[in-house]
Parts: sequence; C-alpha cells; structure tokens
Amino acid sequence: MAVPRLASVIASAVLGLAFSAQAADAPLLVRIGHSAPLTGPLAHLGKDNENGVRLAIDELNQRKLVIGGKPVRFLLWSEDDMADPATAAAVAQKFVDAKVNGVIGHLNAGTTIPAARIYSRAGLAQISPSATTVKYTAQGYNTAFRLMANDARQGRVLGEYAVTKLGARTIAVIDDRTPYGEGLADEFEKAAKAAGGRIIRREYITDQTTDFTAIINSIKAVKPDLLFYGGADAQAAPIVRQLRNQGLDTLFLGGDGIHSAAFLKLATDAAEGTVASLPGVPLARMPGGKAFERKFTAKYGAVQRYAPYCYDAMMVLADAMQRADSVEPAKYLPMLPSTDYAGVTAKVRFDERGDLRSGAVTLYTVKDGQWRPLETVW
Repeated sequence: MAVPRLASVIASAVLGLAFSAQAADAPLLVRIGHSAPLTGPLAHLGKDNENGVRLAIDELNQRKLVIGGKPVRFLLWSEDDMADPATAAAVAQKFVDAKVNGVIGHLNAGTTIPAARIYSRAGLAQISPSATTVKYTAQGYNTAFRLMANDARQGRVLGEYAVTKLGARTIAVIDDRTPYGEGLADEFEKAAKAAGGRIIRREYITDQTTDFTAIINSIKAVKPDLLFYGGADAQAAPIVRQLRNQGLDTLFLGGDGIHSAAFLKLATDAAEGTVASLPGVPLARMPGGKAFERKFTAKYGAVQRYAPYCYDAMMVLADAMQRADSVEPAKYLPMLPSTDYAGVTAKVRFDERGDLRSGAVTLYTVKDGQWRPLETVW
C-alpha cells in the first residue's frame, strides 16, 4: 500500500511543479479602461473610439511584449458613459477602484473634465483622444494628456477662416451649452470679431433639444452671412436641414463635432457646402493614415473620426510602460511627458500641460456628399 501512496505523492508534486511553471509563464494582465458614449446619438463616435483602442491592443498582444521581465497581455475594459458627466464620474471611479493600468477617454469635454479629477486623485494616467476643451489640461493635472489641438486653437482657426476666407461679415452663433459646444463657440466668436466679423445673434440650445423651429426663425429674421454651430452632428444635421427648408442659403460652419459620416447621412442634400474643422491632417495624409485605414476598415468598417487618435493613445501608453519597464501607473506616468512617438496621426510630443505640441487644424467642405479637405492650418 505504501508504493501507490508514494506514487500519488510524487504525481501530486509533479503536477504542482507543472502548475507553478505554467503560472510563472502566464502573461501579466494589463487592463486598459476606455469610456465613451456607446449608446445614444453619439454611439457611432463612441464605438469608433472603442474600436481604435481595440485594434491597437490586438496588435500589441501579437507583439508579445515583455515588461518588467514578464510577458504582458493587454485587456480592453470599455464602459458607456452615455455622454453624461455624472455617469462618466461613476465610470472613472469604477476604473480607479478596479485598479486599471491606464485610461483612454473620455470622448466629450463634459465627461472628460469631471473624470480627470478622479483619475488625478488616484494617480492614474489618462489620455483623451478627442476632448478638445481648453479646461481639460488647464486644470493642471499631471495625469491628463490629449492627442489633438484644443478648442482655443480650433476656434481661432474657424473664426479667422469664416471672415478672411469665407467672406462672412454678419454672423450668427448657436451652441449646445455643453463645455465643448459653448467653449468652441466662445473661441470662434472671439476670433471672428478680431478678424472684422460682426456677431448679430447668439442663440443657445441643449444637447437634448429636438425642436429647432424657434432657433431657425430667429436666424431667418436676421439673415446672417454665416451660421456657426458649436455642438455635435446629431443636432447640426436637423439644424442645417431646416435652414435649407426655410430657403436660407446661409453658410453653415462647425467644428470637429459635426465632421462625421453620420452628419452627411442625417443632413442628406442639405449638407452640401457645409464647412467644418478637424484637428490634425486628413486621414490619407497622416503619417500612417492609409495603412491604418486599411486595417481598421477590414475589421470594423469606415473610420468615423477619432479612431486613429485612440489607436495612437493606446500605443503611447504602451510606449511609456515599455520605457519605464513597468505597467504600474506610478512608475510609467513620469515617462509620458517625455513621449517622442511616431504615431499614425502625427509625431506625438506633449507640452508642459499635456497638450500635443503640433496642433494642426484642417478645414473641410461637403461636396457631392463627401467631406473634402480645403486647407490645413498649422
């Protein structure tokens, strides 16, 4: 009876050693939080962002990186913040409590600002691929970074372009009262006035408004040369449709919030002639834009807007981890300010606030149902 028992002990020991060896070889799981509106009128942008991160994570895992002497495997944890500040704050706290290794997001200015405070208190690195509000990085958090030009830059370019290139002298402005929409409209108004334009009407809606009759009647009464809208595509499209239905040929101008395939689909023929900006250069002219587009569309369909920036954000996080030889935020966070990464979108370098050093803005117009680049301003 002793022999079988001895055999059993030996077998257990062998299994234990095998399990230990397997555990030692198991990859270190690195959880990356991502948050954006995944439901509601901005879901097309949120899913685009999510897929940009996912594509980067898939490629990083294929590289079989070793950090801190261990093989690592990146995992995406994506949460719906519904473009709502309170929900975004709850999501941010969830990420912090779960000790994710880094965060990419949020999409909107209004969600990014409250979330940034929570990440900062926890010392958790956050890279926003799309929140352009000046306030985000102006809060002074050393955890906050972004990958595109902010609204001070974008608004200035739009205001000057409206007057000097589009010839607008009388201008009406509408914004949706979100931090993004109102902030961009304020910067636009300031620049347009400085360039010699005159703001003859300033109107407000909310990002939940669905009836634009009163606003359109107000604009029709003053007949401006140009109408600027600070807000997103879901509301810009019905506004421009109603403008055209009322027989107004007023130029329609907006920021990156309206530059999307969804705007073209929702606005239909009324989109023709619309002008909008987008931080950065056109996808086809990005350093890695063409290759990225081929890979992305093969997996997820057409690029909506910010997916390349999300891809770069994930790659920048991974680059900082590799340089620090650690996936712990406290150890790799100090490496982010010295980032010098050749990304899909641009050469990524941050200034002292965490903003991108090279802030190009490109103007586009809708022609034959497609966004066509007009001019890039550096």
